[in-house]
Amino acid sequence: MTAQSAPEDIEFPALDEQLCFALYTATHRITRAYRPLLEPLGLTYVQYLVMLVLWESAPRSVGELGQSLYLDSGTLTPLLKRMEKAGLITRQRDNNDERRVLIHLTERGRALKSEARHIQADMLCRMELTREESRDLQNRVVNLIERLEKN
Repeated sequence: MTAQSAPEDIEFPALDEQLCFALYTATHRITRAYRPLLEPLGLTYVQYLVMLVLWESAPRSVGELGQSLYLDSGTLTPLLKRMEKAGLITRQRDNNDERRVLIHLTERGRALKSEARHIQADMLCRMELTREESRDLQNRVVNLIERLEKN
């Protein structure tokens, strides 16, 4: 499919008819819904995403974290410094490659995983979605992301 100029007589879709606005609004509402669940853990939403990646597999390099989260190092570095100051992670130079910084979970960071186990189920309840509906929606959004990555 290629972009074409719209003839002047075609009506431009209203804001509430725009997919981009619906996704933008949903993202903000979801982030806001996470806040009360994450505050007791001392995490922001983006810090929670970092922890999810590290709970899957740690250590990870800053570059690997950036790729997983679609964040550049300019955004990620200050975030990681705050997480290190909070005692959740440590940052260490890779012994095999001094240019790489590896992010390790601390004992406190690992322990936080068990405290966060309820968050996904709580969010599904707040969104009134079953696991199957959530997976279907996620698959559709991931498919959209992949299509956009091609362009």
